[in-house]
Amino acid sequence: MKKMKRVETLVSEKLYPLYKDSESPVLPYETVSLCPECMQNIPATVKEEDGNVVMVKKCPEHGEFWDIYWSDVDLFNKASQWFMHGRLDNPRMQTKKGCPQDCGLCTNHKSHTALALLDVTNRCNLKCPICFANANAAGYIVEPSLEEIRKALQTVRENSPVPCPAIQFAGGEPTVRKDLPEIIRIAKELGFPHVEVASNGIRLAKDPSYAATLVEAGISTVYLQFDGVTPEPYVVARGRDLLPIKMKAIENCRKGNLNSIVLVPTVVRGVNDHQIGDIIQFAIENIDIVRGIVFQPVAFTGRIEKEKLREQRITIPDVIRLAGEQLTGKFEKDRDWFPCTTMAFMARMVEYYTGNPGVEFSTSPHCGYATYVFVDEDGEDWHPLGEWMNLNGFLGTIKKITENLCAGGRWNRFKARMRAIGLLRFVKKRGLLRKLIGGILKSGDYSALRDYSQRSLLISSMHFMDPYNFDINRCSRCCIHYVTIDQGVPRIIPFCTMNSIHREAIEKRNSVTVQEWLKSKKKKEEAEIMAVA
Repeated sequence: MKKMKRVETLVSEKLYPLYKDSESPVLPYETVSLCPECMQNIPATVKEEDGNVVMVKKCPEHGEFWDIYWSDVDLFNKASQWFMHGRLDNPRMQTKKGCPQDCGLCTNHKSHTALALLDVTNRCNLKCPICFANANAAGYIVEPSLEEIRKALQTVRENSPVPCPAIQFAGGEPTVRKDLPEIIRIAKELGFPHVEVASNGIRLAKDPSYAATLVEAGISTVYLQFDGVTPEPYVVARGRDLLPIKMKAIENCRKGNLNSIVLVPTVVRGVNDHQIGDIIQFAIENIDIVRGIVFQPVAFTGRIEKEKLREQRITIPDVIRLAGEQLTGKFEKDRDWFPCTTMAFMARMVEYYTGNPGVEFSTSPHCGYATYVFVDEDGEDWHPLGEWMNLNGFLGTIKKITENLCAGGRWNRFKARMRAIGLLRFVKKRGLLRKLIGGILKSGDYSALRDYSQRSLLISSMHFMDPYNFDINRCSRCCIHYVTIDQGVPRIIPFCTMNSIHREAIEKRNSVTVQEWLKSKKKKEEAEIMAVA
């Protein structure tokens, strides 16, 4: 890929390269990873092996490690074409120990925050074996005050060149906090357009009025843990059959006019990977309230035996393949799916025309893939986006338009205009191009597709890293960040480094014992929340 000329942005008046050759990986390549035992930085090689992309590494003390990085080398190489150099104008700390040990964000980081997560508690009413936070096993309480929450939220709203537009309140289980509606209102007051709550659904299911309470506070979306459409995946992954709870939570959201739910299945090979198609079909049947699905291949943030790792590891290409196999004749891998990074090129194009920087999802293209489906009004049939347009041609042309505009000059602007006119040939659905391009120029992302049809469903797969497949190239580009207050100081930490490296130390520094917490509350009902529901 040729290196593009630098271009002066219209607002920040700083120079940003569109690409950097060294950051678009060509197999095999060397990177920095982690030893899963001691969590120290060690060199790693990412290479092709039997049609897969694998990571191999060796710790001087703990020996060799091997893991499947991506299960489809062709799709990996296709995704690699979508690297963009992101930007962050105001990192909070200098690099001292070296990435990923310095997070805050440090000067090595390349992307601003597109989505922030804030853990409002580590308390939970479940004990899930595969939990990122493993809240109930911690033995201590971490629960920021409203003042600390406001301070953390203000920190990500001060990000430059773009204030963080979306906040997700997570945990633990956020709904165990009685003041969650007030926390949502604080986020809205600070200007977050999108406020979502990650939940297991228990409170929503048990309290018929709770959904309406969250709507009144200003919630945008419930990010609902949803591992399958039968009891078995919940028994294995969550320790009990939660399917009735999920159904009741969805119904109560419907009754409470909380009409935006994103289903979040944690996908584990041999546990629920056979239900990917069923989950998609369930979402389509509930299109009036379900707006999206985010399939999350399981991340092993704790230690795991090598045999079990190979047995349960699943990657983004597996999710795409299984969706096609389980919904025969609907999805085609090369026709319907695209890297989430394509949104960054659209945002840069919009900035050129409007003068306003947009949110750039400039993460690694190997972090996430997505597609849209549209459901007929009668609910009898549905169509992947690739059925209505040539996505490869359309997105490839958008990329070339962005390259032309960023290169500058009258000739490049002319070529960009001619390419824009030629976009029509990639669209089969009447009216889609006008709606799409108009919406993109307005919003800079795929939210334009939601506006095209209220009966649309975003399906994506985000694979968060763990110490076994950790790649510093992905880490330094992350745009999904935790924001926290660490001993009074705001910190912004990439998702994968938070859960792999920093969580335990930060939580312990900012925790109290369960006994201290209960004593400070002096309320019996707070103690009852600690029990498993």
